[in-house]
Amino acid sequence: MSDKRAAVQFDNVGYTVGGTVVISGLDIEIYQGETLVLLGESGCGKTTTLKLINRLIEPTSGEIFVESKRTIDWDAVELRRHIGYVLQEGGLFPHYTVEQNVSLVTGLLGWGDKRRRDRTREMLELVGLDPARFADRFPHELSGGQRQRVGVARALAADPEMVLLDEPFGALDAITRTNLQKEFARLVRELGKTAIFVTHDLHEAMLLGTRIALMDKGKIALLATPHEFKQSELPLVRAYMETAFVTT
Repeated sequence: MSDKRAAVQFDNVGYTVGGTVVISGLDIEIYQGETLVLLGESGCGKTTTLKLINRLIEPTSGEIFVESKRTIDWDAVELRRHIGYVLQEGGLFPHYTVEQNVSLVTGLLGWGDKRRRDRTREMLELVGLDPARFADRFPHELSGGQRQRVGVARALAADPEMVLLDEPFGALDAITRTNLQKEFARLVRELGKTAIFVTHDLHEAMLLGTRIALMDKGKIALLATPHEFKQSELPLVRAYMETAFVTT
């Protein structure tokens, strides 16, 4: 993939808080149009890595580039509006309707009412929610899977080139989770988005990732395609494979 342009680049990035090293010497290029999965156990630094991209936190060493521009040279608000962000349960505002949640970023960008309304309906249809049924509902009136779909719709509404996803399907039941994983894979492929996806689930990483960055103690232990990952003899990889009962 070396001929592809980097959407994000980490250059010897470190992050230390309260004397604790969370990220150390992180060097990675994330290419435009790929889905990079950050895989690892809790505390390995994967969510921290995600937050560094949209400046929710700042690195204590090294530099991060988004679209060839240092993140510190971006206006933080502009950068965040430029990037879609999906959390567990969608991170929806409970007092906003589905339509208001989905159209939040487009409103901040100054889109007109009709354009926002049309885009919201388009996004709801894209994630499999009928606007006539769901636009006026509130988050508490939705199932977990429906809330997650709304979160994805909101992240895509302003047509960002990049989407960050922090274990978005982790709280869902197995059947809903599998359906949304397949739906997400289809959306990213059809829309040509760059996606950076945090998970601790190997099956999810294998299904969704163009490449998998296996993190351990704030470093990348392995960066590989799903096929290369399965073939790796790295002890941490073998432990993952055995635990997840994935056959080669």
